[in-house]
Amino acid sequence: MSKIQLKNDSLAFSLYGAAHAVAKVKAGTALPQALAAIFARDNPLPQARGAIQDISYRTMRRLGQAEALLGLLASKPPSPPELHGLLCCALALMLQTGDDAPYESFTVVDQAVTACAADPGMAHAKGMVNAVLRRFLRERDTLLQQVGKQPPGQWNYPTWWIDSVRSAYPSQWQAILSAGNSAPPLTLRVNRRKATVTDYLQTLEAQGMAATAIGPFAVRLERPLPVQQIPGFAEGVVSVQDAAAQLAAPLLDLQDGMRVLDACAAPGGKTGHILEQAAVDVTALDSDAHRLTRINENLQRLQLDATLRQGDAAQRDWWDGRLFDRILADVPCTASGIVRRHPDIRWLRRKADTAQLAALSAHILDNLWKMLQPDGKLLFVTCSLWPQESEAQAAAFAVRNDAIRLPAPGQLLPTAGQQQDHDGLFYALFQKSSV
Repeated sequence: MSKIQLKNDSLAFSLYGAAHAVAKVKAGTALPQALAAIFARDNPLPQARGAIQDISYRTMRRLGQAEALLGLLASKPPSPPELHGLLCCALALMLQTGDDAPYESFTVVDQAVTACAADPGMAHAKGMVNAVLRRFLRERDTLLQQVGKQPPGQWNYPTWWIDSVRSAYPSQWQAILSAGNSAPPLTLRVNRRKATVTDYLQTLEAQGMAATAIGPFAVRLERPLPVQQIPGFAEGVVSVQDAAAQLAAPLLDLQDGMRVLDACAAPGGKTGHILEQAAVDVTALDSDAHRLTRINENLQRLQLDATLRQGDAAQRDWWDGRLFDRILADVPCTASGIVRRHPDIRWLRRKADTAQLAALSAHILDNLWKMLQPDGKLLFVTCSLWPQESEAQAAAFAVRNDAIRLPAPGQLLPTAGQQQDHDGLFYALFQKSSV
């Protein structure tokens, strides 16, 4: 942040960093990569890093509302993009009230103006920032009523996304959209080789940490923590993994000695869970060398071993020709079922992406099927809500390959309840005929 002078521990500094991250997302960069670039450039203190990330994610969840408000409050679109991002971040923070409000509104206004004034490229607009934000405070109820009449302003998704959810799930669409706007829980997977859920809950209770069992291996912490502070994480007793994703390994019906392929394996959560379930020979495949490094780091923490292969699941040039007993195919998709964890996805995706990714995934599934033993099982997983990528894909695959479809959960819709709290994933299990 060489051009400006802001205290690293100030809200103005964090708003400035988040504004740049939001601008990068609007230009097409995924939020994690945008934040990584901001952190590398500005080298924020740990507290500021957390605040920048928190503000950025809050803004992604309320971007439709914030942009609709700007359309009413600003006489013309704010420019440069970082100014637009700054106003969206400030409005997103001010939209939350009462106990949910992370900062007092007057503090947000003051610090947004300070951040604007500190940047030579935005300083000309500090009066406008002050006027826009103060007008929002004065006319809040009327303005919110107006933006609530626009679908993106009401639901915080692009219109095409809202229409797609409503078409696919006419009786559940509102609950699905609402679930995607909630902050996700921190869910842990207990390593059955090292502890039971009951034992681990007792460990947490002894340390004054409230938690709930929400699955055979799943524990949801009442309050999220950095992984360094999670009891047993460094020792491989637990891993961070959504409860829905924890269904994959048990569905594979693993037996000791099997050869298992985890295709599209990064970041390795399901790879680790497979190895926790049984003594199997796992090949973890991913096309990206950097992502393979992450899988290796996760396995080292768990003290487990797999064969890592860099390769394209749609090709076979990486394969040694030996058939697999089990294949986990967590294929590329729009990720529409995990937007509560990745709220930027809704603003990055386009409607046409669904058909393109479904075609790619179909090619991958057909290719992997050729690597499966007779009587072997392939588990098709996707974190999409769109039927074209899930149920329609599964049905077409079964017909093309004469695959036997076995019982599996099918489409899991995102939910945030007391006993069930998980993302939106789809599961279909297939067995290859023995003849």
